[in-house]
Amino acid sequence: MASHEPLKTPTTPLSICPPWSLAQLLERMGGTSFQARNLSRASRLWEEMLKGETFIFFGLAGAMVPAGMRPVIAYLIQNRLIDCLVSTGANLFHDLHESLGFYHFQGQPGHDEDLRQAGLNRVYDTLLRAGELEQGEDFIARFSARLPPERPVGTREYLHLLGKELSSQARAEGILASAYKNGVPIFCPALADSVFGTALAAARIKYGCELKWDLAQDVLDIIQLCAQAPATGVVLVGGGTPKNFIQQASLCVGLFGQVVRGHKYAVQITTDSPQWGGLSGCTFEEARSWGKVAKGARTVTVYADATIALPLIVSALAERCQAILPRKGLAIPLG
Repeated sequence: MASHEPLKTPTTPLSICPPWSLAQLLERMGGTSFQARNLSRASRLWEEMLKGETFIFFGLAGAMVPAGMRPVIAYLIQNRLIDCLVSTGANLFHDLHESLGFYHFQGQPGHDEDLRQAGLNRVYDTLLRAGELEQGEDFIARFSARLPPERPVGTREYLHLLGKELSSQARAEGILASAYKNGVPIFCPALADSVFGTALAAARIKYGCELKWDLAQDVLDIIQLCAQAPATGVVLVGGGTPKNFIQQASLCVGLFGQVVRGHKYAVQITTDSPQWGGLSGCTFEEARSWGKVAKGARTVTVYADATIALPLIVSALAERCQAILPRKGLAIPLG
């Protein structure tokens, strides 16, 4: 028999024994195989991060907010299950959309020419009114035009100020407002690749906005978070720029006199596979070749729809970690 004892641990067939809690179900799924086991491992690994001195980065890609995940992300922030959010601009715009009292609606794929004529936009099986989207765009344009143009800002500072604005008028506290109130930094490395970009263009044309950007400050800020943390972990939903922005930060801590360690923990929820070469499917094993993930890091990838996997994992954590929530978290001051 091989030295690693491949037949040491038998699977545990999953019996249905009500009234199980969700945390108990995920625990039992850890004795099975495939993505059920990975889902259970992801929950346990995240819990390990929460109970240790780990600064947790959360990468958010995909249309998670239109799909109804906004309160889940807000819960992560409010209870400090994460310490920093890196998001696409689209998710943050849709958070603002709902903060202003607008809705996303259940729909079905198809009939897109009719939807266009009716003034509706579609995100797979979810709809929103184009006119309300335009109101959100104008809200951003007017907000941006009020900011002083003398000093350039990074997306972290800009989104902090936007969260402050929304916190006083949001009908339901979402991602941006929760991050402002709880001191959780948000970065958006591709802000222009969303309605934020078109809103900023409109702000310049309509309102003479001369806001200037300091993207290098964003990069320095997130590197500083990596450099000052005792250990870092990542939870990634999908890939894209949020994933790379978080992972590259761990490589550049030398700018602050630190030795490159890589992230100690890494959890990923994705539906993409690695052989196409895209970042969403990139494995943590590949990330080790860059030094983005530490040697000996605890990692798991869950190949599943995040709208299924994320609520299950977070619900199990909320149950198992109730005694330590809201978690104090690691507060690392930034300039």
